[in-house]
Amino acid sequence: MASLLPRGYTSLLRYGMIWCKMERKGTRTIFMKTPKQKIEHAAVGITQWIGTTDSIIVHTILFLASLGLIVVGVRPDAVLLIVTTIVSLEAIYLSIFIQMTVNRNTKSLEEVEEDIEEIQEDVKEIESDVDEISEDVEELSEDMDKIQERDEKDSVVESDMHKALGKIEGDLQALLRDIEQLKKTNERAEGERGSS
Repeated sequence: MASLLPRGYTSLLRYGMIWCKMERKGTRTIFMKTPKQKIEHAAVGITQWIGTTDSIIVHTILFLASLGLIVVGVRPDAVLLIVTTIVSLEAIYLSIFIQMTVNRNTKSLEEVEEDIEEIQEDVKEIESDVDEISEDVEELSEDMDKIQERDEKDSVVESDMHKALGKIEGDLQALLRDIEQLKKTNERAEGERGSS
């Protein structure tokens, strides 16, 4: 950054639209403007002041005062010549100040345009990211649907298995009862043979 600074500048501070030289003296910071910066700052101030009600009042008072010189006895052609010259010079300077303001605003607008272009690029990147995320969400949704279908099939199979196991368990219990009865019947038959 030091190589970009003009000679004699230790640091720069942006003051409004103007870069100013800044030096520390003790506990105070002093803003030191170059003559060009002073002129630019004055031009900005004048341009801003011209568009106020105070400016209209001052110009009206000056115009009436110049016409009052005629009443005092100054020749009208001399007064009109001086007023015309002053108004012409003022118009020249005002047009220069206004052009300086237009140039400054144009530069500022160019910076804003660059910022807008960067923002638009960021928005495009975000849109592409959102599109990718949407695709990922769709894929996840499809995967979830497949998993749910699989779970439903598994639950149907599991339900069928529970029913089959329940039936097998019932059949086994019936068989056990039949075997117990056969054992009892067999024991009675042997008991009757042994007693006869």
